[in-house]
Amino acid sequence: MAPPAPAQASYIALCSGYTGCRGAGYSNAGYSSSSSHMYWRMYGGHNCTNYAAYRMVKAGMPDSRPWSGGGNAENWGHAMAFITDTTPKVGAVAWWDANVYPVGSSGHVAYVEKVVSSSEIWISDDNWGGDFHWHKVTKTGGGWPSGFIHFHDVALTNKKLPTVSGTPQVGQTLTAAPGTWSSTPDSYTYQWFADGQAIKDATASTLDLGPGRVGQQISVQVAASAQGYASAIATSAATTDVAPGEITTVAQPQVSGEALVGSALTATRGSYDPGSTTKTVQWLSNGQPIAGATAWTLRLTPDQAGTVVRAVVSVSRAGYEPTTASSAPTPSVLGGTVKVTSPFTVGGVPRLGQPLEVVPGVVDPSDATASYQWLRDGAPIPGATGTTYSPVAADVGAHLSVRTDLSRQGYKPATATTDATTAVHTVPQVAVTAVGKPGRAQVSVTITAPGATGIRGTITVRVGTQTREVRVHDGLRTVTVLNLRPGTKAVVVKYLGKDLVDAGSYRGTVDIPR
Repeated sequence: MAPPAPAQASYIALCSGYTGCRGAGYSNAGYSSSSSHMYWRMYGGHNCTNYAAYRMVKAGMPDSRPWSGGGNAENWGHAMAFITDTTPKVGAVAWWDANVYPVGSSGHVAYVEKVVSSSEIWISDDNWGGDFHWHKVTKTGGGWPSGFIHFHDVALTNKKLPTVSGTPQVGQTLTAAPGTWSSTPDSYTYQWFADGQAIKDATASTLDLGPGRVGQQISVQVAASAQGYASAIATSAATTDVAPGEITTVAQPQVSGEALVGSALTATRGSYDPGSTTKTVQWLSNGQPIAGATAWTLRLTPDQAGTVVRAVVSVSRAGYEPTTASSAPTPSVLGGTVKVTSPFTVGGVPRLGQPLEVVPGVVDPSDATASYQWLRDGAPIPGATGTTYSPVAADVGAHLSVRTDLSRQGYKPATATTDATTAVHTVPQVAVTAVGKPGRAQVSVTITAPGATGIRGTITVRVGTQTREVRVHDGLRTVTVLNLRPGTKAVVVKYLGKDLVDAGSYRGTVDIPR
């Protein structure tokens, strides 16, 4: 029978109707075109028992009722008590006994589509006198099935075997990929094998190959488990024979120090697998060995100016092929440093929309190339890389400066940053609405300024010859000016400025009626 809509949020419809569910991505497994057939002698059409029987037949069971006696839903769990328990499994039949909330006297059966947890399942069901649905059912608030009938649960099956990646060679690491399965597993466990024998304690997804693995073939067994399914096992193909090892560079040698004539460079030895290796060094200049440069520190001479220098480390170990590892090349060795002899400055007034410019300093050598980056409170302003910059709303209240990067071929580059400007001010817009009435005018003033909020300060309001001075808060104020004769009067409003907002004004007129 069709379950009534419960008040509790424990039996929630995910979709309704064959068409609606199909459009929402929820399948009816072909029942919509087969529902007229009476499966297990159940009534065809919209009927929970016929739909559940159809799903069991589609899963591989014969189209004959597997018990004698009535076919009403409330009888299923009793008739099949020997395969009914309280554990939800994908592919099981969820069963509600008679008058178990939220169903009625005929009970209800549904197909378990998904087991989210021990307290949440998704089901599909069709209903006598109702329609096809998918529902989400939780234990909270009632509505949980009386049991789960395990006629023909869906098994977790392997669709594509696990694979082993990596080089089968001593000193290398093999990595297992778990393959693909009929459903997405929640977890995997691994067991590695060598020549078909389980390797003790080798239960991670990776396997480090030691010297004892030479000549063996490696495979991995993956056990997959998923909520609502029985675990399943699959084994990868074996690798080729594990080859003897080679020395592997774990960390390349590195060179530290300034690539500047007269400075010293120092090379690290790098690190290697396996360890306990013997290491020697040879320095190269533009790829050519520097005579006698076999110590781990090298003092740069004018001979190296304009070249790139690197350290090449030779590594050897008994039983392994020798190898070499090279550091990254240094930048071209420099002969001097660009110097700033007179500072760069910022010219102009730091005000919204008013251009500022870089005032160049003096550098040595004088033909060094300068590039600029404008800074807002020390942080780069995106796209502001020219010699001029006009402050925007985001700059209001900030202090602007310019970082100058100086470069010249053959010299060490330099960076100079100007002193910061005072805080950037913004320019107000004074909007006025003046309404004339006999003998008076009501003047409403709104002051806004890009980048500023909560504008405060003093305004003067003059209508004709009458003037009032008042304070504004949050940029708003309404002023009534009295003692006005009939006629058209000039309206002048002046904001005197405050904090980061400069002064501004408005001029207009208002008609005072008789």
